Amino acid sequence: MERTRNPTCQWSILTLRKHDVNMNRPWLDLYGMRVPPTSDFASLTQRQDKSLIHKMLPDEVLYEVFACASPYTLGRCACVCRKWRYLTRNPNLWRNHCVKTWRNEGLPDNRRLLEHYYHGSWRIMWQLRPRLRTDGQLYHFLLVIMVTYLSSDDDDDDDDDDDDDDDVIDYVCYYRYLRFYANGKFLYKVSPRCLSRVAKMMEGRGSKENGVFAGRFTLTNDRVEAAILYPGLWPTVLRIRLRLRGTRPGANNRLDTLSLVTCGVDEAEVAEGDGDAVLDTVAGWEEEETHNTDVPAVHHNTSVSTFVFVPFEEVETSELNFPVERMDFFVPG
Repeated sequence: MERTRNPTCQWSILTLRKHDVNMNRPWLDLYGMRVPPTSDFASLTQRQDKSLIHKMLPDEVLYEVFACASPYTLGRCACVCRKWRYLTRNPNLWRNHCVKTWRNEGLPDNRRLLEHYYHGSWRIMWQLRPRLRTDGQLYHFLLVIMVTYLSSDDDDDDDDDDDDDDDVIDYVCYYRYLRFYANGKFLYKVSPRCLSRVAKMMEGRGSKENGVFAGRFTLTNDRVEAAILYPGLWPTVLRIRLRLRGTRPGANNRLDTLSLVTCGVDEAEVAEGDGDAVLDTVAGWEEEETHNTDVPAVHHNTSVSTFVFVPFEEVETSELNFPVERMDFFVPG
C-alpha cells in the first residue's frame, strides 16, 4: 500500500525551512572568525619561510646552548615559544643541574629519590625538591630582609622646662643579607645600606672590614640551620633557623625566619676565627642554651621576618633599593 503525502504539511515544512534560512541571527556573524584562511598545497611549498633565525637552528645546536644555561635561564627560555619549551624538557639538561645541586648526597641516592618521589623526572625533581637558590648567574644569589620599626628616645635632661618639647620618634631601617654557596658555606651581613650598595661586598670570602661574616649551614627537607661565630672579647655564636618555601612551584625564593639567637660559646670548644666548626659545636643545643655565662642567650624577635630572593642581575632594579621616603615597609609575600 503506497503511503500518500499530505501536500499541506509539505508546504508548511518548506515554508519553515525557507524562513530559517532567511532569519538574521547575530551569532552567525561570529562563525569562522578565528579560523585562519587555508591555501592550496602549491602556494604553501613555494612560499618563502620568514621564521626567526632561532627557528632555523637545528635542535642539536640549541641543545648545546641550553646545556650552558642556568636553570633560571632555562625557565625563561621555555616561555619564548613552543619549540623552545619542548627542547628545555630534555631530561639531560635537568639531570646535570640536579646532580650539581645535590652532589653531596651522591648520584645513587639522587636516583633513588628520583624514582621513589618524582616519577623518574629530573625536571619535576628540580621543581618540587626543596633547595637553596645557588643557581643562576655566577651560581650565587642574595637573600634580603628589610627590618623597620619605630624607636622612642626619652629626654632625661630636666634642665629645660619647656613644655613644648615632645619625645623624639626615630624610624629605624636596616637590612640583613644572606648569600649561600653549594658547598655549605654562606655569608651574612647587617647593614643600613640598600641592596645595590651591598651586593659587591657579598662576593668571595667574609671580610671583617666590610662587616661580612662567613658561616656554615645545613638543609634538611625545608629547614635551614646556620651558625656564625663572632670573634671578640667573648666569642658569640649567632644561630639562625629558617624555613624554605616558594611563591610558586620550584621558586624557592622565600626564607621564613623561625629564630635568631645569639649565645656564648666556650673558647676551648671553638678556636677563634674558626667558623667552619661552630655549626657542629652548637648542633643539638637547646633554644636558651649558652656555654658562657657572660654572654646569655638573646632572642632577636624584631628581626623575625622573611628573606626575599634577589638574583644578581636584578640587584640594581629591585624595589628594595627604594628610599624610606618612597617605601617604608615591604611585604615579602
